[in-house]
Amino acid sequence: MDLNLLYLTVAELVGLLVISAYFSASETAVMALNRHRLQQWAQSGHAEAGRVLRLLGKPDRFIALMLLGNHFAKVLLIQVATLTALQWWVGTNLLLTTASITLVLVVFGEVLPKTLAAIYPERVAYPAARLLLPLMRVFQPLIMLLNAATQLLLTPFQRGVPRAALDLTEREELRTALQEAGAMIPQKHRDMLVGLLDLENVTVEDIMVPRTEIVAIDLDKEWLDVVDQLTTCRHTRVPCYHGNLDDVAGILHLRNLSRLLRQSRDFTLTDLEALLVPPHFVPLGANLYTQLINFQLARQRLALVVDEYGDIAGMVTVDDLLEQVVGEFTSATQLNSREVSRQADGSFVVEGSANVRELNRGYGWSLPERGPKTLNGLILEALEDIPEAGTSFRLGEYTIEIVQGSGHTVRNARIFPPAGLTRGPRTASGNFSAE
Repeated sequence: MDLNLLYLTVAELVGLLVISAYFSASETAVMALNRHRLQQWAQSGHAEAGRVLRLLGKPDRFIALMLLGNHFAKVLLIQVATLTALQWWVGTNLLLTTASITLVLVVFGEVLPKTLAAIYPERVAYPAARLLLPLMRVFQPLIMLLNAATQLLLTPFQRGVPRAALDLTEREELRTALQEAGAMIPQKHRDMLVGLLDLENVTVEDIMVPRTEIVAIDLDKEWLDVVDQLTTCRHTRVPCYHGNLDDVAGILHLRNLSRLLRQSRDFTLTDLEALLVPPHFVPLGANLYTQLINFQLARQRLALVVDEYGDIAGMVTVDDLLEQVVGEFTSATQLNSREVSRQADGSFVVEGSANVRELNRGYGWSLPERGPKTLNGLILEALEDIPEAGTSFRLGEYTIEIVQGSGHTVRNARIFPPAGLTRGPRTASGNFSAE
């Protein structure tokens, strides 16, 4: 037995094992690095980060190089080990040899290097990139040939993923990353970022002021009544109409009215109508992101919401949209005290006109949001009838009792939320206020 030849063969096996471990560790380390952080470091002049970014810039070629190098080393190692076993140990059990080689490859060629690379990705990826970039240039023709053959074989099986589905997946991944950020991002900032992600999932109908609650001025009324409404109005912009809200004359900016008052105390209806600006209309189902862009393009701060028949269903402002991102501009307790009253037993008496989505956001509830937008509509849909006072029913985990009805609507209802959700309303920062 030639020991020198045996030692050389062992050295070859160890070298091939090191090559396999190198490619395994490099692939794991490079893919584990944060690409956004790499871009920041590369922009600040970090040469190592720049090399890794160049590798990630062509991920298909990078993966092909990793697989090519790793499998080449493994196959060659298995062949050398098998031939050596057959030559030096005649009658050796091939099954035992195969099991031994497999164990060594799994432990030292895969598990150990990949584990270390996942724990210390930067220490592994940066030195590895120095050799991987030249290797990618050398084997580029072979890599491109392999990728082309792979794409050709995959063509009959590719159906294509809709872009909308990809966008949804990316948004959900970002939402999960924000939720797992922990103390790295303050809670208030996380709420704002999640609010931005939700803009495309929420429609104008979810946040609009209903038609019945719109503060508007009927120009067909007595002039003294019109003037009285103007002087007592608490809003900056007010819709004006003739007889019916669907016959909108325009939007009045009270700042322009103050200028008119400074010029003349005896202004007339004609002078008032001259100050009106054309109203801006939006469809009921427009998502908030689209509407925010439309507000910006049209340079508007208020819009009237119309349904499929062209009738006015409500009103929405820029402030309503921004509150979905930054939270309520006023305190949550003041905002909800008109519609929600907490009882001593932990239940809540809620007005039927309360918005379901706002209840969920404010109190951490999970009432159904797909369908009716108000609590009254939710109750009528669930019961498929107009309930009488005292009627109780279960809606998921919530017990709802009708407190007061008025003709064809539910004016007030008592909600018993599940245990653990009997807390007060959220404040703008995402905490709960004491009551």
